[in-house]
Amino acid sequence: MSRFIGGGWMPDKQITKLSKKLSYVLRHKPDSIGLELDSEGWGSVDFILNKLGMDTDVLQNVVDTNNKKRFEFNEDKTKIRARQGHSINVDLGYNPVTPPDVLYHGTSDKAYHRFIKTSGLSKMRRHHVHLSLDVETAKNVGARHGKPVVLAIDAKAMQAAGYKFYKTDNDVWLVDNVPPGMFSVS
Repeated sequence: MSRFIGGGWMPDKQITKLSKKLSYVLRHKPDSIGLELDSEGWGSVDFILNKLGMDTDVLQNVVDTNNKKRFEFNEDKTKIRARQGHSINVDLGYNPVTPPDVLYHGTSDKAYHRFIKTSGLSKMRRHHVHLSLDVETAKNVGARHGKPVVLAIDAKAMQAAGYKFYKTDNDVWLVDNVPPGMFSVS
């Protein structure tokens, strides 16, 4: 399949490839293209357009059609950043908010039995553990790595115990970690 963007057709595979590259650059390796991000993770749109060989219509399409809504522009669209999932040091400026009583996390059966079951959820190399509002999203995330396991997180009890939750504009919930005893298999 192809999309008509800015006066021309572009294969969906190429859009997907650009989206993955943008995610890699903005979340993990801005220096791979010589990009400098500010402390909040914002990078220059013009620089990215030049380095990734795309125009504004293509970049807008990548942002608009990303199924996880990973990217956002600043108000005047001169800067862009990833909303979450960074392995580099950035301050996304999210303020703690009250979570719903239950949130969900998808993982693989292998990871669950190997360490999550006894050690809990850790952010690993990322800034936070990612949680979702619904079982289906968590199941899809877990399925990326094998047979999925969906965990129901007792967010209400965690918040009462002092854990801080953050919510991104694309409805991903973030927390530093989820200890054993604060989740069950859904």
